[in-house]
Amino acid sequence: MPLSNTLSEHISQATGTPFQARRQRSVDGGCINQAFVIEDGQRAFFAKTNQADKRDMFAAEAAGLNEILASHSLRAPRPICHGVAEDQAYLVLEYIGMQEGDSRSAEDLGLQLAQMHRKTAPKFGWEIDNTIGATPQINTWAADWVSFYGKQRLHFQLALAEEKGCRLLNLGEQLIAILPAFFDTYQPAPSLLHGDLWGGNWGADDQGKAVIFDPALYYGDRETDLAMTELFGGFPPRFYSAYRDAYPIDAAGYAVRKILYQFYHVLNHFNLFGGSYAGQSQQMMQRLLAEVRG
Repeated sequence: MPLSNTLSEHISQATGTPFQARRQRSVDGGCINQAFVIEDGQRAFFAKTNQADKRDMFAAEAAGLNEILASHSLRAPRPICHGVAEDQAYLVLEYIGMQEGDSRSAEDLGLQLAQMHRKTAPKFGWEIDNTIGATPQINTWAADWVSFYGKQRLHFQLALAEEKGCRLLNLGEQLIAILPAFFDTYQPAPSLLHGDLWGGNWGADDQGKAVIFDPALYYGDRETDLAMTELFGGFPPRFYSAYRDAYPIDAAGYAVRKILYQFYHVLNHFNLFGGSYAGQSQQMMQRLLAEVRG
């Protein structure tokens, strides 16, 4: 049976309304998944597929989107159904007609992200392990942010890089050992995070409201989301001013900690893509060590 027919059956079951795909068109789904929109002339849904063994990745993504929706802050596509069909893992989401965000929608993003970050948990982590890109992301609950970030974020990525022949682990362990120094006067709350908030993971709906998608969700320091927004070109200025007006940050401390948080993503990019990210990772660690050691 063609995949679109099987998905039509699953969508009909999930929504309680008959749906039969009449048209399918491919859309940009990034470098990890195949993505397309299926329509019956009245309704449309966004679908992503991958190998069958990626089923848990899609289940975690659906759970992350539901967690964001439950915060009653930013708009995100509503999960419809997920599973395995025709030997492929799939995730079907609400279809939102998207456009590139502008300064007005960026301001909305800043305001609503601040609201989302005010939703907190008793500990750091999440109930589900997920992925950052295609890399596993471990979210075991921890009471202490420094140990969580050192073990489940930095050490995990450094060990993966070591397996790929990138000798960063020794320097990385030196950095992990001094992590408490970056938090002498700052104690982050376990905020609800998008987890992978770069420019390709947000846009605007047809009303100009901000929409986020493709989360790598967990509860952690809200500065990690802000640091990611600055890593690949930055967001419009109105995003930052709106966020800081709604939820001020420790600007002086953040100026250093954002490098620490960006390091995680640069290291992950090495593990995904290789290349010059190894040298960039080493430079970032050396800079952070120098901040503490003088």
